Amino acid sequence: MNLTPYQDYRRKIVENCGKVIVGKEKEITLILTCFLCSGHILLEDLPGTGKTMLLRAFAKTIGGSFRRIQFTPDLMPSDLTGINFYNQKSGEFEFRPGPLFANVVLADEINRATPRTQSSLLEAMEERQITVDGTTSLLEEPFLVMATQNPLESYGTFPLPEAQVDRFFMKLSLGYMTREQEMQVLARPSSAAELIGELEPAVTPEETAYVRGAYSQVRMSGEVLGYLMDIVEGTRRDGAFSCGVSTRGAIALYKAAQVTAAFDGRDFVIPEDIREMAPYVLLHRLCGEGGRKAADFAGRLNQLIDRIPVPLERV
Repeated sequence: MNLTPYQDYRRKIVENCGKVIVGKEKEITLILTCFLCSGHILLEDLPGTGKTMLLRAFAKTIGGSFRRIQFTPDLMPSDLTGINFYNQKSGEFEFRPGPLFANVVLADEINRATPRTQSSLLEAMEERQITVDGTTSLLEEPFLVMATQNPLESYGTFPLPEAQVDRFFMKLSLGYMTREQEMQVLARPSSAAELIGELEPAVTPEETAYVRGAYSQVRMSGEVLGYLMDIVEGTRRDGAFSCGVSTRGAIALYKAAQVTAAFDGRDFVIPEDIREMAPYVLLHRLCGEGGRKAADFAGRLNQLIDRIPVPLERV
C-alpha cells in the first residue's frame, strides 16, 4: 500500500487551511479524518471561534462547494432538501435543490430547529440522499456535514436525542487561540473573508477519491482489534454510563484508527492510534443517569482506557 499520498494530502490540507485559521492543525486533521471516513461532525463551541471560516477554508481547499444553514425554530425540512415549484412558462413542476446539495454543509446551531427539521438533516447524512414528493435524489460526493451547538444558551432549543447524536462520527471543540496566535490574527493586513477568497484548491478530485477509499487497506491485527473491543465493551459494563458505545461507534473508531495510521505512514494500526481517536469518536456516544452528558465522562473514559492492558508488539 502506498502511504505517501496520505501524508502529502494531510500536509496540503493543513497548510492551505492554516493560511486562514491559525493554530488549529490538530482540529483540521481531525476534520480531515472524519471527511476521509465519510462521517460527519458535531462541533460544540462558543460563538466567534472561527467555525464558519474553518469549514469554508476546508471546502475551498478540497475544491468543493460550501453552504451554510442557520437553523431556527421556523426552519422547515423543505428549506434543507428543496422543493418542487410550478414553472408557469413550461407548465411543469421543477425541482429546486436546497442547501444540502453541496459538498460541505455547515448546520449552524442545529439544536435551535425543531426535531422534524433535525431529522431531515440526519436522514440526509445517513442515507446520502433526500426524497421530495416521492422522488429520490442522490447527494453529491464527497459530502460532509458539520453541525454546531452553543453550549451556553439552552433556552428555546431542542436538544438532540442520544440516538441522533450517535450518528455523528466525531464531536469536536475548537476553543480559543493562544495569546500569540490571536495577536497574529489581529495584525493581519487582510480579513479572513479576503484570505478565503484568495484560497485555491490544494488537492485534486482524484487525490480525494484515492485517500477516501484506500485507507481500508490498513491492517489491524487480532490483538489490536481485541484492544479496541475491550474499550468499547468496557463502556457498556461501566456503571457510570447508562448506555455504552454502540456498534456504529465501534466501526467509527476502527475507521478513524486506520486513517490515523495512514497519516503516520503505517499500513497497520497500533494501540496508540486507538487511544488517540477514542475521546473524539466515543465520548459523545456515552450517556448517564440524571441528565449527565458526555462532557462529564471525559475523565471516566480516560480512566477506563488506562485500566485496559495494551497488547505488546511481537518481536
